[in-house]
Parts: sequence; C-alpha cells; structure tokens
Amino acid sequence: MTTPNIAQTATTMIDLLVSRIDQMGTPACVGIDPVYSKLPEQLRSADEADAIASFSLSVLDAVAGQVPAVKPQSACFERYGSEGYAALERVIAKARDLGLVVILDAKRGDIGSSAQHYAKGAADMGAHFITVSPYMGPSTIEPFLDAGLGVFALARTSNPDSDEVQLQQLADGRHVVHAISSMIAKMGSTQTGSSGLSALGAVVGATKAGDEMGKLRELMPDQMFLVPGVGAQGGTVEDVRPMCRLDASSAGQLGVIVNASRSVLYPQANTERWQDGVHQAAIGFAESLRTLN
Repeated sequence: MTTPNIAQTATTMIDLLVSRIDQMGTPACVGIDPVYSKLPEQLRSADEADAIASFSLSVLDAVAGQVPAVKPQSACFERYGSEGYAALERVIAKARDLGLVVILDAKRGDIGSSAQHYAKGAADMGAHFITVSPYMGPSTIEPFLDAGLGVFALARTSNPDSDEVQLQQLADGRHVVHAISSMIAKMGSTQTGSSGLSALGAVVGATKAGDEMGKLRELMPDQMFLVPGVGAQGGTVEDVRPMCRLDASSAGQLGVIVNASRSVLYPQANTERWQDGVHQAAIGFAESLRTLN
C-alpha cells in the first residue's frame, strides 16, 4: 500500500486541488481508463494486467506537467483481480510522485459500516479524492470525508438514461437532482477549506442541458464540480461555462475540474510514438479549458 506523503484531511485535499489547478492555470483532468483492446499494438502482446499497467504509467509521464489531476477508473483495474489492484496502486503512487492530484473513480455507495472499509482502502492506496453514489444518504458519504478524502458525489451524471432517476419530480416540485444537490451543499458546508471551496463536491456531466447548470450552481455555490463528458461523449468547453462560479479570481476558483478520457488516451494523432500523441492531446485539452477563466 502507498503511504500518503502529506497530512491527509478532507479540507487539505480540496485546497490541494485548487492550488494545483491554479499552478497549472487550467482545470483539466485526464481519466485513466485503460482498455486492453484499445491499447497501442506494441503493448497488446503482454499479459493484460501488465499491459494496462505499462500503458497507464506511460500516460502519466505524458500528461504530467500539463494537467493538475488524473482520474483512474477503478473498474478498469479491478476486473483483473489482485494483479489489477496492484497495477492501480502503482498508478496512484506514480501519479502522486509526479505531483498529480488523484481522483479515484470508484463510485462507492454502501451503508456506513461498509463505507468505512471502502474509505480506508482508498485513503491507504493514496487517493486524494473518490467518487461516491449519494443515493443511500449522508451516512454513505461521511466515512470518506472522515478518512481524509475529498469526495465527489454523483449529482447529474453524463449517461443519457440518468434522466429516468435524476429528473423525477418530487412532491415539493423539485427534481431528485435538486434534492441531492441540496444535501451535498448542506453536508459540504462543514467541510470548507481555506480556498473557500468544499471538500464535498459533485459530479455534473457536461452532456446535460446548459439551462440546468445555473440551478445546480445556485444550489451548490461552494462545491467543486467534477465534470465528465467532454470530448468523446460529445460535451464541449462551452457546455462547462455555465457550471463555473461567478466572479472567480483564478482557474481554481472556477469550481470545476473537467475530465477527458478517450479523447486524450487514444488520440488520432500522426506521431511516431503513441506517448507523443497522448502528450499533444493533453496539451490541447488543457489549453482549451484556459478560456473558462
């Protein structure tokens, strides 16, 4: 297991993320979602778990210095059992060594006693943040904050069929997503760092209607939004703009960390080395987000 090399509390995690975004001048995050069948040809001759590890570690070298954060997708590693978990630990350790903030995309969501185990495992592995499902209530989130992790709770996700749940109307006229957002804001109000943002943030997809985003930002004024859906899923930088906090004084204060995975990991670049293509794609993605500030 990786031993975190800084004092880890939830509020120091959000301050770290804001600081790294400000240092880089861009709220860009690269998703580490290795899929064996999509890897460069020269890596696919190896054992699958070894191949995704080699690929992911090389991706970290390619994007370090260009983006402030990475988001390893736990499922891509977990499918390989103990070898996959070992690869994930190596990826997280190297990302930290390279100065990258690590958002573990695990989408945990179980009762408090189980959540404590998940939280301890993620913290000991070296993650700075983790994604969780809030639909079992506050007790599913609190153990992760108590373990010193920043948290992104699912609010308005990028998958098309999320509307079937998240836009259901409640008796008071609100939608489910509004109730969840209010819960996140209330819980997060006790987890505010010196940056003014909360260690409890929200996952808000870039592929959803822009006119929804103003309402979500109104409900969650001090939350960092983790924004998937830009790139291969069809979301654009302009879709992110309505999510940004008004009158932000810096890139970190915008309150968004925007993720791209496939468009960076598997670029259609005409380069001699696949790593150079990833590097160029990361530069382009990071640059595109500078226009938000």
